[in-house]
Amino acid sequence: MNQIKIATDSTSDIPKQLCEQWNISVLPLTILHEGKEYQDGVDMLPQDFYKILDTAEKLPVSSQVSTALYMELFETTWRENYTDLVHVTLNSKGSGTYQAAVLAKELFFEAHPEAKEAFRIHIIDSRTYSMAYGIPVVEAAQMIQEGASVEAVIQHLEEWLRHTRPVFVPLTLKCVKKSGRISPAAAFVGDALGLKPMITFEDGEAKIIAKPRGENNAISALVDRCRKERKPGSNYALVYGKNPEAFFKLKTACAEVLDRPPLAEYQVGCVIGLNTGPDMIGILYRT
Repeated sequence: MNQIKIATDSTSDIPKQLCEQWNISVLPLTILHEGKEYQDGVDMLPQDFYKILDTAEKLPVSSQVSTALYMELFETTWRENYTDLVHVTLNSKGSGTYQAAVLAKELFFEAHPEAKEAFRIHIIDSRTYSMAYGIPVVEAAQMIQEGASVEAVIQHLEEWLRHTRPVFVPLTLKCVKKSGRISPAAAFVGDALGLKPMITFEDGEAKIIAKPRGENNAISALVDRCRKERKPGSNYALVYGKNPEAFFKLKTACAEVLDRPPLAEYQVGCVIGLNTGPDMIGILYRT
């Protein structure tokens, strides 16, 4: 009988309690700031990171999951007698994490040729960020505990990821300007006019899909887009940063029009916060 392990990286932003509940392994990215290294979600938590983003003249940077960490994951999973490891990475267009996983897989089987017949490693590029791939990872973990085959798990992940939609609205544009998601000139005009860019990712690339004016209009636009696009009955997640008041408005508006509560409500993780800033809100769902 196959024994399947599922894993991902910290940019999936899956809340810790869900990882523990469904036996999901999470490998941390590295955050580099002022000459120091921190592990995302381990010794650098969102609340601490938001303080850095508020005051830093130069944004921290993130570094991919190391090949060494992948080798450790593969070794541990194999020695625990799993037959399959399914690992979902963040967008390969925004990080070298996927490539590091592929390289580590090659190195692992070079070091352990005896494992080739008994242990399979499946690496999936999510082509997206945050719980836009965290949601299907959680669902896949649930499927594993219910006895699904590895083929069914992979099919579910790939189908979800083909239709995933993350939509974020930064409520202030300081970090978005620094990260390069919006030009300095556009950020200046946006701030002056009160415009709130609505950002999604399509085929791994960031794209501004609307520019509502003001916080309330931004919340209404987020919920309306989700209501129109989301596959009925499917899971979704709500994300926020350091603005609980805006998040409460978003949560209330979703409860009024959507057919189920969110799978998760969480604070944006460090890597996403680098691009959107900590003062943000968002909805992640499948179309």
